[in-house]
Amino acid sequence: MEKQNHTAVTRVTEFILMGITNNPRLRAPLFGIVFSLYVLTVVGNLGMIVLTHLDSKLHTPMYFFLRHLSITDLGYSTAIGPKMMVNFVAHKNTISYNWCATQLAFFEIFIISEMFILSAMAYDRYVAICKPLLYMIIMAQKVRWLLVATPYLYSTVVSLLLTIKLFQSSFCGANIINYFYCDSVPLMSMLCSDTRELELIILIFSGCNLLSSLLIVLVSYVFILVAILRKNSAEGRYKAFSTCGSHLTVVVVFYGTLLFIYLQPKSIHSFNTDKMASVFYTLVIPMLNPLIYSLRNKDVKEAIKRTLSNRCKLALLF
Repeated sequence: MEKQNHTAVTRVTEFILMGITNNPRLRAPLFGIVFSLYVLTVVGNLGMIVLTHLDSKLHTPMYFFLRHLSITDLGYSTAIGPKMMVNFVAHKNTISYNWCATQLAFFEIFIISEMFILSAMAYDRYVAICKPLLYMIIMAQKVRWLLVATPYLYSTVVSLLLTIKLFQSSFCGANIINYFYCDSVPLMSMLCSDTRELELIILIFSGCNLLSSLLIVLVSYVFILVAILRKNSAEGRYKAFSTCGSHLTVVVVFYGTLLFIYLQPKSIHSFNTDKMASVFYTLVIPMLNPLIYSLRNKDVKEAIKRTLSNRCKLALLF
């Protein structure tokens, strides 16, 4: 009873983030790595957003979805990256109560949106390969906006629901988060109140989001594979497969990392393993995605050349 009364009057106003490592010698090199990854992420994704907007030949459904994939990549990496870099150079790695809630909310919005935008891109590739004559009719502008607006709206509702539910619960006075950003799992371990309901809600939403988005991707690629195998010429099969090669690479990397985290046996599950996997999907994947699409995509490489050529011509005129 005494503990409960103490807990009731103790209000956490800030959290201490333990970060990736406690070794002070590793802070400088890790700061350099994270800074480099984040700069490449910002340049690559902003470049993709601008490129798909400026180049008229990229005004197609596929690059419309790619633009929003870059927006989500930039969004959740920005929710994590800058604060993570500050923590490497700060004497005390703190984050205020409200900023912790804000970071968690924005991270969830963009990461959930990315799942379903990847699903929308898989459906787009299915229509392009299996129904090429009806492609522009099926993937009309209204449909494209519906396929990206729905994930944004849904992820915002889910994120606010989970964040408000979590931060309305009482913390036990402890404010040390054994993580490098405010995530729901380490935060739940600090709650005084019964967490079973919150754990169930998070498990249901996380499982449904991951499985439903992945199911759409898998079903789309089953139909794509069947359509490719039915093509008579090897050249036709290669051309069809090459149109979804970049997206398939991104899907394998993204979902492979998430499944690695969620499907680990409890006996070997640890925060340290989660940290490394989380660093990969919060910082490395958003940096890799624009590289994958630019290096493997002929249209993007040609658009980059055209854009740079036009900018050079304008510079010479002025």
